[in-house]
Amino acid sequence: MSHTNSYESPFCTRYASPEMQYLFSADKKFTTWRRLWVALARAEHQLGLPVTQAQVDQLEANVENIDYDVAREREKVCRHDVMSHVYAYGVACPEAKGIIHLGATSCYVGDNTDVIIMRDALQVVRRKLINVIGNLARFADSYKAMPALAYTHLQPAQLTTVGKRATLWINELLMDLEEIDHRIASLKLLGSKGTTGTQASFMELFEGDSSKVKQLEQMIAEEMGFDAVVPVSGQTYSRKVDAQVLAALGGVAQSASKFANDMRILQSFKEMEEPFEKGQIGSSAMAYKRNPMRCERITALARYVMIDTLNPAFTAGTQWFERTLDDSANKRISVAEGFLGVDAILNIMMNVTDGLVVYPKIVRRRVMQELPFMATENIMMDAVKKGGDRQALHERIREYSMIAGKHVKEDGLENDLCELILADEMFMISREEMDKIMQPEQFTGRSQEQVTEFLQEFVQPVLDANQDILNETAELSV
Repeated sequence: MSHTNSYESPFCTRYASPEMQYLFSADKKFTTWRRLWVALARAEHQLGLPVTQAQVDQLEANVENIDYDVAREREKVCRHDVMSHVYAYGVACPEAKGIIHLGATSCYVGDNTDVIIMRDALQVVRRKLINVIGNLARFADSYKAMPALAYTHLQPAQLTTVGKRATLWINELLMDLEEIDHRIASLKLLGSKGTTGTQASFMELFEGDSSKVKQLEQMIAEEMGFDAVVPVSGQTYSRKVDAQVLAALGGVAQSASKFANDMRILQSFKEMEEPFEKGQIGSSAMAYKRNPMRCERITALARYVMIDTLNPAFTAGTQWFERTLDDSANKRISVAEGFLGVDAILNIMMNVTDGLVVYPKIVRRRVMQELPFMATENIMMDAVKKGGDRQALHERIREYSMIAGKHVKEDGLENDLCELILADEMFMISREEMDKIMQPEQFTGRSQEQVTEFLQEFVQPVLDANQDILNETAELSV
């Protein structure tokens, strides 16, 4: 622990990956500021302003040569973070100090950097999301035919398969991936819009030449890896962009929370478990316990991220005219922590989905405990085919179901509904016929086919298109 006497964010010490932490670090932020100043100077030089190639070269050579002490001391005097870094960059580049930030306002570096960081962070989220989908796809395919109890209202319902349930998790993650891809494709730089978005300062520099002002923006965008800049703005890009990006992250959190909650319940049923390491301790008091702590952590972090999406929403709704500064303090916390939170969630999900444990005998036993109730319609239909009265049979099944239910719930006995039916001549059924009906595989509908079709038609194309980023693993601090 590096700071034992002051607060450190658990996102940094416990949850988020070094990769995502770097994207929201001072080094990433301020080197990106400098890359933007280089792009601005280069474009201004090429468009004929009094900026020399030597000045551009000096700026470029010192992008990573940041003296934070110089910037810190300067900010104590000027009380302005951008101007303190303009000053520090000028100290490192004395021949170029007079042209740094020429024509720009603070949001030129601040907002453009925020967009660049969100783009890079969304790419990390995308990569990890696809790896989770890949893990779950393999799992779904492996267990596509294994009958399992399905639940509505958390009460046993018709059967599904273990693999079919996994496709429900995958489907929501694919929805999130679609939204993440849309956000990445939609991101645009602010560009060089000036103090109120009118580009007045650049019109002054270029003596009223609108074509050069527009060309300047396009050159900067291309150098920073973007196709376009926002068409109009005040001083800042619309804060709805932050709200939309965080909404996409919130969607990932929702899907992750649903998965984690399902897993926690299944682990309580002893049907499935998250990975449990050889030396892992489940409880400080109860040595036998195997708590679903990874999925509990997903639930906890997902709750945080889902609530965090409100921050940029309120910020977007309370910007006045061309800009106010009540966005800054909230924005730098909420956006960063939204990404750090989802990064942590996906790290855990990669770990969990890569080592899911299924207990087939428990799954089968739980199915067989409920299957007699589900098989009654088939039993009744067979009896009708043999000449039975459908209404009388239905009433008798209702009566026996109540008796069997009482035996299970009140007396703690096994479900004896099949035995009650076998003993009643009204149903005209032999034990061999009963055994044939009582095969769980007959009650899963198209589950197995649905899994195969879904994986082939919707999942595999995504995995095939992203082969270069698959098979990633995640180390957890647990």
